[in-house]
Amino acid sequence: MYIGKAKNLKNRVRSYFTNLDKLGPKTKLLVSKIKKIKTVTVFSEIEALLLEASYIKKYKPKYNTRLTDGKAYPLIRITIKDKFPKVLVARKTTDKKSIYFGPYPASTALRLVLKTVRKIFPYQSVTNHPKRPCLYYHLGLCPCAEVFDDKEYRTNINHLINFLNGKTKKVIKDLRVERDRLSSLEEFEKASNIQKKIDAIAYITNPAYKQFDYETNPNLTQDVLSSQLSSLRYLLSQNGIYAKKLERIECYDISNTSGTNATGSMVVFINGEKDSSLYRRFKIKTLPNIPNDFAMMQEVITRRLNHNEWEFPDILIVDGGKGQVSSALKALIKKNLKIPVIGLAKREETIITSNFKEVNLPKDSEALYLLQRIRDEAHRFAITYHRKLRSKTFLMQGDSLHKESP
Repeated sequence: MYIGKAKNLKNRVRSYFTNLDKLGPKTKLLVSKIKKIKTVTVFSEIEALLLEASYIKKYKPKYNTRLTDGKAYPLIRITIKDKFPKVLVARKTTDKKSIYFGPYPASTALRLVLKTVRKIFPYQSVTNHPKRPCLYYHLGLCPCAEVFDDKEYRTNINHLINFLNGKTKKVIKDLRVERDRLSSLEEFEKASNIQKKIDAIAYITNPAYKQFDYETNPNLTQDVLSSQLSSLRYLLSQNGIYAKKLERIECYDISNTSGTNATGSMVVFINGEKDSSLYRRFKIKTLPNIPNDFAMMQEVITRRLNHNEWEFPDILIVDGGKGQVSSALKALIKKNLKIPVIGLAKREETIITSNFKEVNLPKDSEALYLLQRIRDEAHRFAITYHRKLRSKTFLMQGDSLHKESP
């Protein structure tokens, strides 16, 4: 019915049968149907992640299925039929020429797995990779076709596939054979690189490796999100903000460097979970090179509200304090719209309401945790676009200087 993992299995299992009142409705239903519990012990956290993903794929447990937005869990896709196979993230197994690993219950876990194994087994991560060396090549994370042997690359991919299948011992055995072969041929540099991979695998599969994090809350994801939304709804009502529902939450952030390459982001959370298909980004148009975050915020929200074809949010969140909240309210007034607005100021994590009341929540508040998660995603999306524009400007300036030089 359900597959989960924990550093302390005893505490994790016990949490389902004590303090039943703290369990959400879906978790209570799950507990009422339990007949037996089976545990499998592994030696490291990354192995637990890989095993969890493989079991979910094999057994398709009912309570590991997300019900909030109909989206499937993310998977790792490897285009094995390509000369240079790509390693990608997918939501559906639609390409019969690819092999898939997962699903992974959390996209953060999937990204962490990929980030970790890429340092050991470099791979290409875009479908149409340019022939010239890319930035990731110079970081040692991406073998480019122009400078990398396809046989060596495929060997890397085969090791990666075995690793994702949980065949760690086989990978290490094969690498040792390859290391010894290279040593006998006196190719000591290549042999040394193979040994570094062996050491890296041993490191990340060590019990003391703490890069991965387990979810210790016994509630199912849907129950946790429901609890956070209820906490936010209560917070709003206690501070004079009425929202009929909280199905669609939008959050905005501004990113710029002294007014240059200014961008704005809009992220959307549906029932407490992000929906990146609804994200939008804005390049600031009306304030070139002027560092005015308030006016930029007003511009971004005004432009968003011009899109009547986009569903309006149930609540609007801005990254910032009273100035940003005021800017959002001005944009809404111009459009004659009444949508609740709150701000989240970074320094003290103070919540600013639409009547400019300051609210400080305890650090363990579920409402605060939800707001922080949404705000951080808006910040990440904004700064990513800003950096892209900044890099493009830098390259254009470099080309201009090159052309002007004698």
